Parts: sequence; C-alpha cells; structure tokens
Amino acid sequence: MKPKQPEKRTLSEAERKAAISFLKSPNLLQRTKQVITESGLIGEENNSLIAYLTYTSRKRHTPLHLMCLGASGTGKTWLQEKVSALMPEEDKLEITTLSSNAFYYFGREELKHKLLLIEDLDGAESVLYPLRELQSKRKISKTVTLKDNKGNLKTVTLNVEGPVCVSGCTTREQLYEDNANRCILLYMDNSIEQDKKIMEYQRKLSAGQVDESGQRKLKEQIKNVQRILKPITVKNPYATFLQLPEEVFKPRRTMLLLLLFTETITYYHQYQRTLKTDTDTGEQYIESTLEDVEAAFTLLETTLLKKSDELNDACRTFFERLKIWLKGQEAEAFYAKEVRSAFRLSPSSLKRYLYELERMGYIKITRGNRYKGFEYKVQSWNDLETLKGNADKLLAEMLHQIKSVVRSPAVAQSTNGLHNRQKASEKEAVAHSK
Repeated sequence: MKPKQPEKRTLSEAERKAAISFLKSPNLLQRTKQVITESGLIGEENNSLIAYLTYTSRKRHTPLHLMCLGASGTGKTWLQEKVSALMPEEDKLEITTLSSNAFYYFGREELKHKLLLIEDLDGAESVLYPLRELQSKRKISKTVTLKDNKGNLKTVTLNVEGPVCVSGCTTREQLYEDNANRCILLYMDNSIEQDKKIMEYQRKLSAGQVDESGQRKLKEQIKNVQRILKPITVKNPYATFLQLPEEVFKPRRTMLLLLLFTETITYYHQYQRTLKTDTDTGEQYIESTLEDVEAAFTLLETTLLKKSDELNDACRTFFERLKIWLKGQEAEAFYAKEVRSAFRLSPSSLKRYLYELERMGYIKITRGNRYKGFEYKVQSWNDLETLKGNADKLLAEMLHQIKSVVRSPAVAQSTNGLHNRQKASEKEAVAHSK
C-alpha cells in the first residue's frame, strides 16, 4: 500500500552545464522571475519569486515556510501549484487531507528536506500541532503501544526527522495564527488589472495560442537548476546591522524570517559567490552581499508592512479603496448604503469592515441612527503612507550604515573584515574574562 517514491534523476552533462549557466547568469533574481512568468504564472511577480525562494530553502538546515492568504477564488492554490511545479518531484509531497497521527508514521528520514504542499489548511486542521513542531524543532516524536509478533504489548517511540519546508493556503489567517507566525505571508493580488490579465490568459489558452510545450521545457530546466543546488553554509556579515520597523508585531519571529530569507537569496547565488574557509573550524561557507540584503528587504516589503499593520489584509484593502473613492467624490463622510452600492459588497462584509475600522479609530460615526443609517467620517488618511515611509527610511539608514562600515579602511582590506572584527572582539572578551 505504500506509494512508490519518485526516483532521484541523474542529470546529463549538457543539462548540468545549462543549469550552472542559468545560476551564473547576471541579475539572477530578475531572470528567475521572468522564467516563472514564462512557465505559465500570470501576474503575482513578487509573490511568485518569494514562493520560489522559500521552496528553494527546503535544502537548507533551517528552511522557510509559506502561507498564501486571500479570499476564495483569488488564486492562492494556483500560485502554490504553479511555483511548486518548478520543484523536482522527488523533493515534494502534495497533501489534501491528513489524519491526526499521519505525520508520526512517515519513515524516520522520509520527510527530510522535503517540500510539504497543503492545498487548504482546513484539510490539515487535525495535524496543526505536529506541523508546528516540524517547523520549529525540525523533528517530532510520539510514544505508542504496539503488539509484537507474539501478541505482547510493547512501547515504541516513533521519530520523524526534518527539516521540512511547509506551504499552505487558507482564507482564515487569524484562525491559524500560531502557524502563520512561523511563515512568510503572501497576500494575493485582488486588483481589477490582475483579473484582466488572468482572463486574457484563459482566453489565449482556450484558443490554443499558449505554447504549452515551451512551458513544460522551462519547468524541466528549472527543476534541473534546483537539483544542482548543493548544501552549503551561509554567513551574513551584515546581520548585526539589520533592524525592523518598530511597528512590526511579533518582531522576534519576523527578524528570524528576514535573516533566513536573506541567507536563502545568498544560497541561491552559490555559483556566483566565492567559497571561503573558516580558519578556526575549517568549515567552508559563502557570504551574503549588500545586494542580497537589499533584495530581501525589497521582496518582503509588503509582508513587513502587513506585519506592521493593525488591520488585516481584507480590511486594509477595503479602507484604501474607500479613501480613493471618497477623494474621487471630493467628500470626507459617507453612508454605508452608498458604499455598498458603489463597491458591490455583501451587507455582512461591509458591516464587518466598518465595525473593525470604527473599533480601531480609523473612522467615526458623526450622526444618524440604526433606522435611517449612520454617517461615517474618515479619521486617518495617511497611515499606510506613514508606515511605508518609516520602512523605507529605516532601510536607507541601514544600507548607509553598512556601506560606511564596509568602506572604512579597517574593513576594506578584505571582504571578510566584519567577521574578523567580530572574532577579534570575542577572543579579547574571553582573554579578559580569564
């Protein structure tokens, strides 16, 4: 009954050279983003690249995890499916539903460095706890009682080792908050422009105007790229300079996600980095560059802003749309009835958004009653711009500080200067304590 595991494919010399050539190409992240689009994923350029890099981290000792969020029909599963199609079959496991003890009965190393794809977290509700443990501790264990071949009861401990990279989709972020805290959160693009792009692609696909054969070849090429990535240690000499906006909720886990994402970008560029050796331990490693740090902040900008925002994504989207509509109407106040008509929202959704905005102080009731309706007035017009401005200012200050340190004469002698300074201070502290 056990399903046959996909065999690990051996690359030919030509395939290997093509994959290495791809990984050595300039502007690798931009090139990867372009290939993802050409493989059949419409729009969601930044989200797809974040997902791709997150799935790539499955090969590392501490992988990242992903959660795709959005209303029903916004393309969460489509994004996960299209990006995961670029991963080798032997490295992923697609799951629809899991029983409560399913994870404990995998082989000891069967899940090691695998990508677990969960179509809907509602289908994995009974295994959320072991899933969190796999994400955090990278291993799970359970002690059970079994009968041996003579019928005697025997206590057995089942151990399953990670690490694993987990990716799931859901419409209910708050319900799975404990799992979401451990993940990079992707919010789907609900814009009218995105709808138009997808419908145009659907029409072309139906008319036979899409080169599906070319898409399949691209997918195979990227799978080969994934296959030749080797396990290697990454060190980030700029890690001590990284900071988060003060508004970010749960900064400890968010900082860890940012550091791991920066390391993953470096790991993906391993064929463009100089291999270094630690003089003390003899361990070989590659180092993050300033460009890696900047790319990590740029890609995760939306995620960091969402983690700094009091409002959930759906409510924030409604509020920003409401402000644009009011500016177009040259008004500051509105009635719920006219907004529902203009936005074509259900009464329950509108009521939920208005209640949340009023509770948080973003709007207030100026007059009216529950029979004739209430008039609302916007209290906060530039809160999102302020958040974004603070984040951009923080990034600019950090990059300036890092550049000033790197360009100083004490460090300019070698690219390993930051490590040397840190090790020297540690040795000095040890000597002083002795």
